[in-house]
Amino acid sequence: MPRHKRAALRRQVYEVLEEGPIGGLANRLVTRALIVLLVVNLVAAILESVPSLERQYATLFVVIELLSLAVFTVEYGLRLWVAPEHERDRDLPDHRARLNYALSPAGLVDLFSVLPFWLAPFLPGDLRSILVLRVFRFLKLARYSPGMRSLLDALYEERRALFGCMLILFGATIIVASIMHLIEREAQPDKFGTIPEAMWWAIVTLGTIGYGDVVPVTPLGRLVASFAIFGGLIMVALPVGIIATAFAEAIHRRDFVVTWGMVARVPLFAGLTAEEIADIMRLLQARTVEAGEVIAHRGEPAHSMYLISEGEVEIALDDGPVRLGKGHFCGEMAVLRRARRSATIKAVERSHLLVLEAQDFRALLQRQPQIAKRFNAVVRDRVGRELVSVHGDLITEELEDETEHPHERKAPARRNKKAPRDTP
Repeated sequence: MPRHKRAALRRQVYEVLEEGPIGGLANRLVTRALIVLLVVNLVAAILESVPSLERQYATLFVVIELLSLAVFTVEYGLRLWVAPEHERDRDLPDHRARLNYALSPAGLVDLFSVLPFWLAPFLPGDLRSILVLRVFRFLKLARYSPGMRSLLDALYEERRALFGCMLILFGATIIVASIMHLIEREAQPDKFGTIPEAMWWAIVTLGTIGYGDVVPVTPLGRLVASFAIFGGLIMVALPVGIIATAFAEAIHRRDFVVTWGMVARVPLFAGLTAEEIADIMRLLQARTVEAGEVIAHRGEPAHSMYLISEGEVEIALDDGPVRLGKGHFCGEMAVLRRARRSATIKAVERSHLLVLEAQDFRALLQRQPQIAKRFNAVVRDRVGRELVSVHGDLITEELEDETEHPHERKAPARRNKKAPRDTP
């Protein structure tokens, strides 16, 4: 197959597998089929553990497993093949892009969803014990579930705090176990005779589980156990509170209310129909930044634009900073063409931003040419009336394809300071 046809085919497969909320009919059908197969596979794995059902429907369970294994193997191979089409890896060699996918959490989940079953015939032990690992395919649903992605994002964002909580819990376990070893070792040498043995009691006590299989019998030991129980409440409350807060914030960001009017008043979106604006609203993601936090650095590749829903941001230009408030936007040229930022964007105060990724918007333009035509007209109008001046420093690579404006490549236009809604 010729190289250009192979590249076109790879792009088509990528759009079917990875386009997400802006995918076409094929993408939606494939996504829903994979979700149904995952659910069927998980239900089969659970029911197969019941001996009577396993004997009665053994053939059906085998067919489901073989079908799932074949589909998930093909899916993993295709996702590995189309990995270079991901926007974040477009500038990397193909093998590096595929390695990035293979080592990503999603890639590892996809791999371990099929690898143990291909290796099962060559491994010693009971095959059924290997097949129990099918329940881990549940993690594949994280790709399609915003709620699960929000939880994983929350765990990742708070990983340092959670690690600190684990260190505190580990230290408390050692201290309490050592004290109980000294107090109870004579009365119960079989349960508190060594510190490692006493650590079992400390873990279940601080974890507020309290199995009751090991209990102190001396008065002093019971007193120490009482303090350990109250301390355990704090130990459990710390990580639970951290995760709950982070998860609530992640859900809030994801469920940020995006109104039709908020999108419609953006000059780049002005004039679009309600249906076209609705398509764009589906692609917006919310982001909260604290005062002083850098949103985008000058010189880094620009992959998204930002709508300011609440708060204020500052753009550091060569001829002085420009501040943008509620209803303004920045970084919009990155939606049309990937380039490097020409200025640093920083939050002046706590701000809520709506983010539109460049890759999502470009895919939308490919699927709806009428939107592409309208946006090109808006950009040409903004370039002609507001943005281009001999006194600014706007990077023209963020405006139009060089084939449409080759003269701008030779003499980069400069930014008009009177147009504060300009984009770095």
